Amino acid sequence: MNDVQANLLDWLRDAHAMEKQAETMLTKTAERLENYPQLRAKLQAHCEETRQQAIMIRECLDRLGDDSSTMKDMAAKAMATAQGLSGMFVSDEVVKATMASYTFEHMEIASYKSLIVAAELAGDTETKRVCEIILPQEEAMAQWLSDHLAEITRQFLARDAAPDTTAKH
Repeated sequence: MNDVQANLLDWLRDAHAMEKQAETMLTKTAERLENYPQLRAKLQAHCEETRQQAIMIRECLDRLGDDSSTMKDMAAKAMATAQGLSGMFVSDEVVKATMASYTFEHMEIASYKSLIVAAELAGDTETKRVCEIILPQEEAMAQWLSDHLAEITRQFLARDAAPDTTAKH
């Protein structure tokens, strides 16, 4: 196996772990959102996309005779769970979760851009095709978060200023 193929496999394992982490983060955040139904619905919809993305990446690994990294998957899920739990201890959870999701989407975008190049150089047209399907989904989610961050912040601040109202989630 050459270096390009070895890196492609490693990055696919990373991408699988990243999608498992995203699934956990999206699920935990959406479960706690009570007062932001539009954001909750978007996170739930993207969580389903994320599940499908993890399946597609796993299929690439299977096709290449490799497997996802159990250690990477477990570590990513543990990090996501810790991040999800940390939201319980901050008063502005919805704003911080939206910013964290926006940041995470950009990491995913960068990952898929690199994977597309690596797959192309490795001559793996199927993995390239899969990554080219996933990339616009990640870009769309990042754009949605960007477009709605100000609105979510306004909603939070209005709820935070109102007496007897829960704003954090």
